[in-house]
Amino acid sequence: MDSTEKQKALYKRTLFVVSISQVFGGAGLAAGVTVGALLAQKMLGTDAFAGLPSALFTLGSAGAALFVGRLSQRYGRRIGLTAGFMIGGLGAIGVIMAAIMNSIFLLFASLLVYGAGTATNLQARYAGTDLANRKQRATAISMTMVFTTFGAVAGPNLVNVMGDFALTIGIPSLAGPFILAAAAYILAGVVLFTMLRPDPLVIARMIESTNIKSRGHLAATEQTESKRGIIVGATIMVLTQIVMVAIMTMTPVHMRHHGHDLGSVGLVIGFHIGAMYLPSLVTGVLVDKLGRTVMAIASGVTLLLAGLLSAFAPGDSMVLLIIALSLLGLGWNFGLISGTALIVDSTKTSTRAKTQGKVDVLIALSGAAGGGLSGMIVAGSSYLTLSFIGGIFSLLLIPVVIWSRREK
Repeated sequence: MDSTEKQKALYKRTLFVVSISQVFGGAGLAAGVTVGALLAQKMLGTDAFAGLPSALFTLGSAGAALFVGRLSQRYGRRIGLTAGFMIGGLGAIGVIMAAIMNSIFLLFASLLVYGAGTATNLQARYAGTDLANRKQRATAISMTMVFTTFGAVAGPNLVNVMGDFALTIGIPSLAGPFILAAAAYILAGVVLFTMLRPDPLVIARMIESTNIKSRGHLAATEQTESKRGIIVGATIMVLTQIVMVAIMTMTPVHMRHHGHDLGSVGLVIGFHIGAMYLPSLVTGVLVDKLGRTVMAIASGVTLLLAGLLSAFAPGDSMVLLIIALSLLGLGWNFGLISGTALIVDSTKTSTRAKTQGKVDVLIALSGAAGGGLSGMIVAGSSYLTLSFIGGIFSLLLIPVVIWSRREK
């Protein structure tokens, strides 16, 4: 508690350990995103419910976010994050079994459990901020997220390889990526359980308690919770999640209708997920330097461009689809990091993990709504309509941010 140097060393070690886990977590997340809709489409024989897998594992991630947040609040980040990744791995194994047995019921139940990995992958970003000061928080978030890129980009591009491997052992090819997801999530849990010691959230609480005792009223005032900041940060992340999930979910189905093979789908989703995470290091610095609100507005504008380009790009144009989905990922990246930094700024360590879990529940539910409605919109109208609505919807970010500035 008395050594600033040891605190800095622990901060760096925490970022390193969380970053390693994010490599595996990203691979587990990306594999399911790439082929989940295609697997349901094949088993159900219709496009109308192709968005349901995304909705289910996003809905599952909502419950898991609350569970992981509460577990982290009580026992620390190490236990909470480890449990979340392990449960996600079990869900991926369930999806594989569902594909083998051709069981829709088991598929849907397993996708709910698989969502725990998605929630945990997102919650891990908070662990890097526990020991960061206010001017480091967005950068700390970005450093953990950027390592997700390695796994997230590798996952979709291993779709064909894992599909071929699955066929050689008698498993349907579309279940192959979930073999990767199961192994990746379980490895992420093992890394955190063995290496995330001492626990950063536990240490952060002790530091805060020590500061309050030594500095009295001033330190206690600095640690008060801002409900307005939590509301604005949550709203930014919810809106960006709805737009991103809705368009992303139906892009693989849209591409298959225009004759693209599974490898092409994996390439486009790989660029998209890369854009979600790879710019994080720069985004974090920009959020810390330019401010949370400026980058939230940039998120809305970027998502608008992504929606319009997705809507009007020819379905057979790989280049335009890659650009559109990359912009979609970048806009989400801007919104997630600026919103997350606002949440961390507005909470105190005694309730932080629990509050972060509740916020991530809202993010997950909004993603579930976006994923579930996307298939219905496309089935009832078109991919163009879905993308156009998503782009326009993202503009709601701007009045939210303006309102928060006026209140200040």
